[in-house]
Formats: sequence, structure tokens, C-alpha cells
Amino acid sequence: MRRCLLPILSIAALVALAPAPATGHSPGAATRPTRAHPRVEAARRYAESRAGDVAFAVIGRRGRFAGYHVRRTAPAASVFKVMLLVALLRKRHDSGLSVADRALLGPMIRRSDSVAATVVRDRVGVRRIRHLARVAGMRDFRYHAVWGLSRTSPRDQVRFMYRLGSYVPGRHRAYAMRLLSHIVRSQRWGIGRVRPRGWRLCFKGGWGSGSGRVDHQVALLTRHRHRVSVAIFTQFDPTHAYGERTLRGVAARLLSGLQAR
Repeated sequence: MRRCLLPILSIAALVALAPAPATGHSPGAATRPTRAHPRVEAARRYAESRAGDVAFAVIGRRGRFAGYHVRRTAPAASVFKVMLLVALLRKRHDSGLSVADRALLGPMIRRSDSVAATVVRDRVGVRRIRHLARVAGMRDFRYHAVWGLSRTSPRDQVRFMYRLGSYVPGRHRAYAMRLLSHIVRSQRWGIGRVRPRGWRLCFKGGWGSGSGRVDHQVALLTRHRHRVSVAIFTQFDPTHAYGERTLRGVAARLLSGLQAR
């Protein structure tokens, strides 16, 4: 237990102190949306009005990618747990999940248990995590031994979430989606407050232990044969509550046209 706890106890402090590395462009240089869709433009204008650094990416129903600061990296915090979930399910591709597996994965995803996440990380190993990042085509992902400090970007995560089902073995796909669609009520902030009627929301949040250092959400929304994915990253928010409001505001604008007809 001590070996599991030590990395977790340091995550909040390191996330708070870790500087943002160079990403190949200046912090103020925006990666403009690939298409100036009104909803993307509305989300961009809102993001620019908020304190802290905001970046987002979205893939719409027609598979079109758009976003703002899509290559900007940040400490992944707990959105990394979706990768851990997928990595363990891939490791169990030819077998069922054990009681011990489920006892780790349920708390890790539904209530963001970080001790469970460290155990899962140790079970899958760094090699499998990096392999998953390569399979998913993540260009900006950089693994860190303190897993919450692993860096990633909105473009990495929005593509990963959009194709999430293809990375999970078929026998485990329904289980993975069930966990991600049943996040505990206390963590259903941000995009969880603006889910469009008629759409199923699978998502995960990440935050710097309430510090405001990072507040992220990644999501997959499905309805019949339609898919939409979203990744919203914020850094240096004045407070965690402020970051929650930013996530909700960006998500509301990006998803405003998805109400069921």
C-alpha cells in the first residue's frame, strides 16, 4: 500500500508546480478551428473571455475535427485513467475480468480513485500504455512516472475518445462504456450538466486536487449511429469551481445543436 500511495500523494504538489514545457508554438498563438462553425466560434470566444488557459477539440457527427489550441499540452491528471482502463481491458482481451480487476476499475473510473489507478498502472505496465498511445495515434502524449503528470493534448484525447470503442476488445466494450456513463453524481460537473437530451454521455474529468491548476474533461456522446467527442483542457484556473464553470460553458456551446429531434 505504501508503494501505491507515495506516487499519488505527490501528484497534487507536482501538478501544481510543474511548468508547462515548450510545445512548438508560443502560449498565446491559437490553433484556429479547421472550420469556422458557429458553435466552435462561440466556444472559442467564450474560452478567450475566461481566466487561465483554455484549449478544446471536438469531432462532430460527420467526423469533422475542429478546435482551439488543439496541440497545447497539459498534465493529464485523471483523464489519464481512461487510457488505464483501456490498457487493462486490452490486456484481458482473451479472458474475462476477475473480481479483483472490477474492484479496481469501477472505483478508478466512477469516483476517480487514484490509489486504484496506480495499481492498474502497475498491472498493465508502461510498455502497454505507450503502445496504446501509438495505436491511438497520439502525437503529443508523453508518459511520466507520476502518471498524473503525463502530458497530452485536446487533439490526442478527442480522437482517442471518438474511436474509443475500437480500442476496447468487443467482450469488454459494454463494460467500459457503462463505467464511463455512470460517474458518481459529485463528479458530474462541467459537461455532465449540459448533456443533450437523447444522447448517452461517457466522460471522465481530471483536476489538480481542487487547486485549479488543471481542470479537464474528455467525453464521447452517442445517439443511435451518431458519435461526437469532446476534449476540454483548462490550466491555471483561479479556483476549481471556476474551472468547472469554464468546462460547462465551453461544452454548452459546442453541444448546443445536439438536442434530440
